[in-house]
Amino acid sequence: MSFIGIDLGTSSVKAVLVDDRQRLLATAARELVVSRPAPLWSEQEPADWVAATLDVLRSLRDATPDAFRRCAGIGLSGQMHGAVLLNERDEPLRPCILWNDGRAEAECTEIEAIEPESRAITGNIAMPGFTAPKLLWVRRHEPDIFRRTRKILLPKAYLRLVLTGEAIEEMSDASGTLWLDTGRRDWSDRMLAATGLDRSHMPALVEGSQPAGRMRPDLSRELGFDAPPLFAGGAGDNAAGAIGLGAVATGSSFLSLGTSGVLWRTTAGFEPRAGSAVHAFCHALPKRWHQMSVHLSAAASLSWWASISGQSEAALLSELGPQAEQPSPVLFTPYLSGERTPHNDPQMRGIFAGLGHEADRRTMTQAVLEGVAFAFRDGKEALEAGTSPIEEALAIGGGARSDLWLSILADTLNLPLKRYRQAEAGAAFGAARLARLACTGEQPETVCTPPSGEADTFMPHPARAAAYAERYAAWRRAAEVSRTLR
Repeated sequence: MSFIGIDLGTSSVKAVLVDDRQRLLATAARELVVSRPAPLWSEQEPADWVAATLDVLRSLRDATPDAFRRCAGIGLSGQMHGAVLLNERDEPLRPCILWNDGRAEAECTEIEAIEPESRAITGNIAMPGFTAPKLLWVRRHEPDIFRRTRKILLPKAYLRLVLTGEAIEEMSDASGTLWLDTGRRDWSDRMLAATGLDRSHMPALVEGSQPAGRMRPDLSRELGFDAPPLFAGGAGDNAAGAIGLGAVATGSSFLSLGTSGVLWRTTAGFEPRAGSAVHAFCHALPKRWHQMSVHLSAAASLSWWASISGQSEAALLSELGPQAEQPSPVLFTPYLSGERTPHNDPQMRGIFAGLGHEADRRTMTQAVLEGVAFAFRDGKEALEAGTSPIEEALAIGGGARSDLWLSILADTLNLPLKRYRQAEAGAAFGAARLARLACTGEQPETVCTPPSGEADTFMPHPARAAAYAERYAAWRRAAEVSRTLR
């Protein structure tokens, strides 16, 4: 018996095939393109997700035909918050408005005015990246599309609809819509009414480890499965990453250095802290929740700097070597798409500060890495305010392949970080674990174990940590300047 995990990300669709001993048998990925037709806008075509997903499934089949054929279950992980608007024939009415789209700032204020209990119900401050404000924007600016909308799905739920014919979503992803009563793990009629919607516009809800449809028989035959695989509810990308890392017990933490940045902590219950723009969401497992600080441009900042400087990311990192002995004299604020924690401001913009004739590409590259690390420190302080400190975190995401970057993060956060090779499979691996749980009904703790094997450990160095603590104060002043730029 084997299981497949599919991660519908922003920059690519990734898939893994694992056996019943959780060994990775095959991986595949296909890139995606983001469209930015106007300032603050970020969109994708749902048809591109479907094409890329079918492509990665065929790649898994070609790599390991016997194991692929015997696949019992598929789990889905997905980029969160996107708004896929469907007509009565389940056809998209417009491109999906993505998680890092910032156009709906005014609508956030409107939602909280219409429903004053919004933060208490959802556990979260209204943010432009969430799904509900996007629908108010569509109602105001594209009224014909709003009128024709019969169903609203998140990205991975749309993918499930195409693959199974079922409109089903799970709790962790639904938490990021601003329509979920996060403590009760159910759609909130009051929050839906605040955006002119009702339950008929929503998919059914399940837990991430529960069954959530089977692949369409015709598609299953076309792809070459012995029988239509069962789909699990799955998870939002960060919750899937947590499942893959075994971050299921209270207090488990990880740092994700991907396109966006996340510092995660699993909680025993629903513990909202909306005032500091910390996310309080359901976990992908029943009766569990989590908190996150979220930063919109993490590894995306290095990608941007690479495109500006005309160098590859690898080339930029190689110029710096494996260790930064002291902070860069240049400061960088990574607000290329605005920021969530702790500012909740889509209008914030990044800056370089402290430039002089002595500044060169190396110092500016180091400033980019440090600017992202300082933003993570903002998030860590928001997560720890009034509660216990985070003692250690696992590191995942594309940026976590850099020893230099993880060393800077460990020093800046004054936090030990661990990186496991197995964790590179990330959210797709977590989705495969959820597929197994849906098929077998096993206890999550027996399947969702932490990575094994030798870990790379990045310990904060006392002298460098002190230097970064001092530099952080200067960076915070630069961040305040970023808030005034419009």
